Amino acid sequence: MSAYILILDDDPDVATAAQLLLRRRYGKVATLCDPAGLPALLAQGVPDVVLLDLNFTPGFIDGAEGLALLDVLRAQSQPPSVIAMTAYADVPLAVEALKRGAGDFITKPWDNARLVAAIDQALARRAASRGPSASAPDLMGESTAMRELKALIASVAPTEANVMVLGENGVGKELVARAIHAMSRRSAGTLLAVDMGALPESTFESELFGHRKGSFTDAKADRAGRFQAARGGSLFLDEIGNMPLAAQAKLLTALERREVTPIGADKPEAIDVRIVSATNLDEARLFDPAVFRPDLLFRLNTIVIRVPPLRERREDIPLLLGHYLKQYELQYQRPARNVSAAALDGLVAHEWPGNVRALRHACERAVILGQGAEYGLADLGMAAAAPVAASIPVAPDAISNDMTLDALERDAIAATLAQFNGNISHAAKTLGISRAALYRKLGKHGI
Repeated sequence: MSAYILILDDDPDVATAAQLLLRRRYGKVATLCDPAGLPALLAQGVPDVVLLDLNFTPGFIDGAEGLALLDVLRAQSQPPSVIAMTAYADVPLAVEALKRGAGDFITKPWDNARLVAAIDQALARRAASRGPSASAPDLMGESTAMRELKALIASVAPTEANVMVLGENGVGKELVARAIHAMSRRSAGTLLAVDMGALPESTFESELFGHRKGSFTDAKADRAGRFQAARGGSLFLDEIGNMPLAAQAKLLTALERREVTPIGADKPEAIDVRIVSATNLDEARLFDPAVFRPDLLFRLNTIVIRVPPLRERREDIPLLLGHYLKQYELQYQRPARNVSAAALDGLVAHEWPGNVRALRHACERAVILGQGAEYGLADLGMAAAAPVAASIPVAPDAISNDMTLDALERDAIAATLAQFNGNISHAAKTLGISRAALYRKLGKHGI
């Protein structure tokens, strides 16, 4: 993964250790031990992610220095994602850092896997939110399915109801969660995302509920859990379906009581968060008690939002293509090019098992590797599609005698496709509709 990471820490040993860990994975990893050098470094280019220590002067543990640097970073025209790092992660400081724009926080000494996961999530959020202009919406699409999705989000967001977002990998479940938070009464607070599938069961309670110094071997300082850090905002529990049953029971108890008890603490702490959860499990498995506790499910799915896969909104593909190609052309300083008509037909016909995420990656590949005057299927990492006619039953004897409007429409489409040997572009032009509309009608009629 290519990214520019900056480690801003007053301890050169800590900075070097992080650099050695990260540079093979991300490419460019810079270190800075003196905050005074930050303006000059930013003038040379803004990092994608900054690991920011919150204390620099010996003896100071209030985090004021780091918070001031956080303000500087967030004031950039294209601000980096910031992960706060401190050995003194008390709850107020963690919450303040998150409120002022940090996307996450890590306690030192860190767990390597936890640090890498935090950076990967920060890069994913940055990629999802960054577009060619500030007005580019996160949830793109004008299909009926997307209009219905946006209307449902607008209706649900102002409430306090817990929301479960269902959908395949790559459809944009986190974007839906962010839209819900942005349109909610908690929008001034933090939206904190947690990959539940990546949390080891052994550290589940510490990560979500926090711990007190000395409560176990590696607990060298108090640590705020995710529930406390997101206080007043929203907590996005991603990949909730991958949680083991024992962890599900602990989460259920916290939601039922509206309180958590940090490991080593004597008293529980009240929680004030809205829960948005997501999973790619199909609903049959989600309702299997051997996979997911029914009582927890009923706590989480007050409102269920199903995000449609890309194959069910093919008419949005040209819009998404234009958006992502322009984004990567600007990012990589490459000339603007159109997508060939043949390539567009192939892309709209493609099943897209990886959904919008796969489409975005295909666009990045095309911008980096494409050489021709137009983008072709090969540029987008796809083989030339088989002739459409080969998979479309358009023989003359397939024409029905049914005189209903639906049947007449189906027969007209089938006859036109037969006339042009399955060429979608020519058929759509003759029928007086767009290629996207023709694909939608093919699906409707099962052609």
